[in-house]
Amino acid sequence: MPSRRHFLAGLAAATLSPIRGWASVGAPDFLAAGLFPDGSHRLAGLDEQGETLFSVPLPARGHAAAAHPFKAQAVAFARRPGTFAVVVDCATGAQIAQLTAPDGRHFYGHGTFSADGATFFATENDYEAGTGVISVWDAQNFARTGEFSSGGVGPHDMRLMPDEQTLVIANGGIETHPETGRTKLNLPVMDPKLTYLSLSGTVQDRVSLPRDLHKNSIRHLAVRQDGLVGFAMQWQGSTSEHPPLLGLHHRGEDPRLLSAPDEDQSTLQGYAGSVAFSANGGVIAITCPRGNALHQFDVASGSFTKAFVLEDVCGLGAGTDGLVFTTGTGLFGALTDASPAIRTRAKCQWDNHLIPVRRPA
Repeated sequence: MPSRRHFLAGLAAATLSPIRGWASVGAPDFLAAGLFPDGSHRLAGLDEQGETLFSVPLPARGHAAAAHPFKAQAVAFARRPGTFAVVVDCATGAQIAQLTAPDGRHFYGHGTFSADGATFFATENDYEAGTGVISVWDAQNFARTGEFSSGGVGPHDMRLMPDEQTLVIANGGIETHPETGRTKLNLPVMDPKLTYLSLSGTVQDRVSLPRDLHKNSIRHLAVRQDGLVGFAMQWQGSTSEHPPLLGLHHRGEDPRLLSAPDEDQSTLQGYAGSVAFSANGGVIAITCPRGNALHQFDVASGSFTKAFVLEDVCGLGAGTDGLVFTTGTGLFGALTDASPAIRTRAKCQWDNHLIPVRRPA
């Protein structure tokens, strides 16, 4: 959550230039991209019950978005690999700006704002050099102001740590090039890394997986309030192998890898789509749209606690009383001890992620 200092700074900026805050669009808890019945791709704001509070048009299929900490604005990324992202006013649906990757680059579908909302960071691929880049943008006019190394290859998801001074990057380790689409070019030598960077790009920590798991691409992230990072992976090795797809990491420690019994783990088909902690931080889960599965774990013990069967489930987030999810069939639901509780059935196909909207208290 933004600190009081950052919140007051945001309010001061608002007095100079009137802005619409998240309350103006119904105080959504999450953002989600989706395909709607009229064929339009839209970014929607959802509350904790799954009700759609607003939806705004996107120029193409979306992947993930980043919510501004104060303004009712979001940066919505094209389905990766994409060369553009759009900044939308969630109150009016107007496009405020478009972020365009420079020649030789493409976005990876994720980004994050600084805690004061002044700067935006995006993950990029420098595909000629085969290296990852974090681009830096002025969040007032969305001019590109700089860049630095992501500390690895194939950066995908990125989150701001609770100290508000550190970025954690999921460097998936996979090299791609637009001329070959989404073909993975370096599987024999891929080297995924979880990297911690200062906001100026200085490497604070870099974590690798055990060598026999070097084909386990680190893709998506969740961060607990005490700095514990959860990371979801996608296996690029043999389909006969069923490695762990969920990890936990505290800085200064080795990562812990969590897995279900093989009969459950095999249903994931080596693919975790999203990861989230529960609001109290005691539970973590991953989703698998390919295997129609959601796996839940106890954080303290690392033990597997429950497998849920949900068709095309991918989006995952923290509700007040537990975890909530979205599916490609339009469902929004919550996890209970017995079974998933469906809260809404939207006439749309929800895309990959539920993005939390962190509003000031």
